[in-house]
Amino acid sequence: MKNQNKIAKIQTILKKIKIALGAAAVMTMALSGNVCAADPLGTINSLSEFIFSAIKAIGFILLGFGVVQIGLSLKSHDASQRANGFLTFFGGVIIAFAKDILDMIM
Repeated sequence: MKNQNKIAKIQTILKKIKIALGAAAVMTMALSGNVCAADPLGTINSLSEFIFSAIKAIGFILLGFGVVQIGLSLKSHDASQRANGFLTFFGGVIIAFAKDILDMIM
């Protein structure tokens, strides 16, 4: 009798575990939703915009440095510094507006 009571208790515990695991499995299946990945082209476009904005910032820095060089060359009457200043200025303009130039070409 004692062994039969132990077996009956173990069987009821196993039934409860079986019901709990079944309920957990059903809830997992019912509550899981579809997950869609982000648009890969959108990610690439945002990365492209970030890179072009960084290039534009570098271009504006060069443009400002070119203006400073031109101003210093006008003060000191140095022709080679003036030429370098104009080259830096126009190089900065081209770099700053590279995306717009490429968009006009394409």
